[in-house]
Amino acid sequence: MTLSAEHIERLRALLAPAARRIVLLAHTNPDGDAVGSSLAWAGALRALGHQVTCIVPNKYPYFLDWMPGIDEVVVFKNDTEGRAAQAIAAADLIFCLDFNALSRLEIMSDALHANTAAQRVLIDHHLSPAEEFDLAFSHPDASSTCFIVYSLIEALWGTDVITREMAEALYVGMMTDTGNFAFSHLTPELFRAVAVLIERGISIQEIHDSVYNAYTEDRARLFGYVINRKMELVEGGTVAYMSLKESEMRRFAFQQGDSEGFVNYPLSIKKMKMSAMLLAHRKFIRVSLRSRGDVDVNLFARCYFEGGGHRNAAGGKSFDTMERTIERFVAAVREFAAEGHLG
Repeated sequence: MTLSAEHIERLRALLAPAARRIVLLAHTNPDGDAVGSSLAWAGALRALGHQVTCIVPNKYPYFLDWMPGIDEVVVFKNDTEGRAAQAIAAADLIFCLDFNALSRLEIMSDALHANTAAQRVLIDHHLSPAEEFDLAFSHPDASSTCFIVYSLIEALWGTDVITREMAEALYVGMMTDTGNFAFSHLTPELFRAVAVLIERGISIQEIHDSVYNAYTEDRARLFGYVINRKMELVEGGTVAYMSLKESEMRRFAFQQGDSEGFVNYPLSIKKMKMSAMLLAHRKFIRVSLRSRGDVDVNLFARCYFEGGGHRNAAGGKSFDTMERTIERFVAAVREFAAEGHLG
């Protein structure tokens, strides 16, 4: 990943005025990378004297509750006092982290569009960013948005400004978005960055335990139910899909983040090429997709579920019933395979 020197200087100029009012926005259903990049970037900006507000559309997963500074993140959906809307309206500068289009903000979109004066800066690693930002650091070849934020801090001020709290936030995003450093874009530069974070005093074991070993008993039982009862294989056992309706989630006291990682599990089967998780929400079904090698689920999501993402990790939505969505998914897989996209 190479940062543009011109873009760095433009960003430096945007941050030059003291005490600017800055808002950091992350995507709906914020994950470790969205939250980690927001907290770390907020720490860097506050050290410059800026007034920073971090906002997420809805609640982050409970296994991120331990992260330093997360109690200051404003959850738009639960913000009865209107702090988020007020901060967005008053912002001089708005950073959009870990998403590539304003539509990903969903319930927050109207509040954002109300402020037409603030410049918008994108920091993201998803494919095909929308052309609606004043400045974009869009790097699909980066493993995570946290790695881009780390690189920006390094380029602007040097890594000495990274505190232990910022380092912990950055490591969470790097770790979770690479599947604990098992997925693509695992570059020497990434591991050099991790080395710097370790030098800042982070404990890899403690962070790993806080994120991956802090689930509830209900979540463990839900996982067993999904794998045993809901995993179906098609295309000769090379594609798997799992589904959860709202009634099923209620049986296991589902909380935001409980299905995290479920979609990855079928890929541990030797000949599996693609996996999908269909998760019901009130107004739609969220389709999460993962794949191995050259199987492009970004293409699949764009063609069949109005979504996108990365080659091996993408997502989309369905506004049909669960039964109809499953039928559409199976038919789409057959068509995708017939066109030679499953290898």
